[in-house]
Amino acid sequence: MVLPAHGGQPARIAASIGMEAEGRVYDFSANINPIGPQAWLSDQLPRLMKEIANYPDPEYKEAYAALSRQEGMNPEQLLLTNGGAEAIFLIAQLFHGKKALIIDPTFSEYERACRAFDVEITHLQLNQSFRFPVEAMAQRVAEVDVVFLCRPNNPTGTLLSFTELEYLLKLGLETDTTIVIDEAFVHFLFETELSVKKLLAFYPNLIVLRSLTKIFAIPGLRAGYIMAGADWVQKLQKKQPPWSVNGITAGLLPALLSDENFMARTKDWLKGECEKLTENLTALGFIHTVSSVNFYLLKDGNRPNDTEKLFRFLVANNIIPRDTDNFKGLDGRYLRLAVRSADENDYLLQVLKKWRDQPC
Repeated sequence: MVLPAHGGQPARIAASIGMEAEGRVYDFSANINPIGPQAWLSDQLPRLMKEIANYPDPEYKEAYAALSRQEGMNPEQLLLTNGGAEAIFLIAQLFHGKKALIIDPTFSEYERACRAFDVEITHLQLNQSFRFPVEAMAQRVAEVDVVFLCRPNNPTGTLLSFTELEYLLKLGLETDTTIVIDEAFVHFLFETELSVKKLLAFYPNLIVLRSLTKIFAIPGLRAGYIMAGADWVQKLQKKQPPWSVNGITAGLLPALLSDENFMARTKDWLKGECEKLTENLTALGFIHTVSSVNFYLLKDGNRPNDTEKLFRFLVANNIIPRDTDNFKGLDGRYLRLAVRSADENDYLLQVLKKWRDQPC
């Protein structure tokens, strides 16, 4: 079966295996916050409609001021981007014709961006427990110009520890190797201090990128940003097209970033649902990653070779999971599932119980 490269396309995913979901479809393939978008967004959009008749402010002054307040950083250390994807491609462009290290399984756009700019790629694999092979990575740091790391990692939800990251950053300083940390899902972490942002003050070879589309459930608006030293930001700005971020997105950012109640509600929801899912999935005999964010990997512990059958069974019951066939090192052996709303997660558990109760 030939599946879409990314989640969030339930009709295409079902059609790719010759199925058509009828009635309510439960999309577990995309890691979007089910609490959002915030209700007040619809009230703000009429005010921002005037923005479509004008070019955006090329300096995005209000958006940068809001982001600067939120992150406690100088605007010169920040770069607004058209989602996390543009940030990845801008960074890869800086290393045109050089060498990169990617640790699989991980987000596919690192490899795609590197190939777009003729960056030679070295691959390493997470171990069987989905932990990073830090010593093997350390041996390769001197051989490459840039290391792309997803933290929390997509699709496993696992975290490279601060100690391990600082070890790699120190090695990178010695070998002139840049470490790029993709924190697309950092806003879902229960403890905000787990962000690597504070290390920017000590390691000039660190670049951090983030996406706002997942946490605020606005993937259609494309909002992201880069945090780095001012020298890095200046280089990246020269590569970025003018008006990369549209006026509506830029106009919404100050209100989005100041909505602390939304962030608190999100973490309360996620904590409760993760605890429920962990308890029930374990009781049903499913192997799953202990994720730090809003998605996890899953396969049947009793029937580990039947992941494709489980995929089809879920789709037949209107649940759309994310296949992992195009994640290097997973090769379809797991499914990736988002943590959804309480009723959606309850329905998933009900269907998984139905799978468990049926004859093999």
